[in-house]
Amino acid sequence: MEEGKQDAVKQERLVEARARNISHNVRCTECGSQSIEDSQADIAILLRKLIRDQIRSGKSDKEIYKRLEEDFGETVLYTPKFDMQTAALWLSPLIVAGTAGGIWAYSRYRKKTNVHIMALDLIRGIPLTPKEKETVLDLLTPPTSQSTLTWWRR
Repeated sequence: MEEGKQDAVKQERLVEARARNISHNVRCTECGSQSIEDSQADIAILLRKLIRDQIRSGKSDKEIYKRLEEDFGETVLYTPKFDMQTAALWLSPLIVAGTAGGIWAYSRYRKKTNVHIMALDLIRGIPLTPKEKETVLDLLTPPTSQSTLTWWRR
């Protein structure tokens, strides 16, 4: 008898833990900004009871989420599924991070090849890399072609 009571208590704790986990991931349809676990709205209380009843009847978490989505729409879940409609939502952080990384890399590249910055670094005493030295010499050395000399003499 005592062991059966302990099993019932363990089973109820398991149901409660699963229900709380699911409830934290479901948006209150009345409040909008709270989960049904945090909300005290009537609909949130009913949804928490519905979730517990479905857990007791043996439904999996996936089945419960699917039922809630069918009954209330996709917006009831805090984590929308990935499809063509939500692709921009899911991919926008990657696009923003990629753009920021590209801008950062380009600015670093420009800083390394900008003659004015290299000249200032020379004045400050910061040694140039061999590639920077080559770039500075290429840009500062006048061309030796005859056309330039004849133009200069005119």
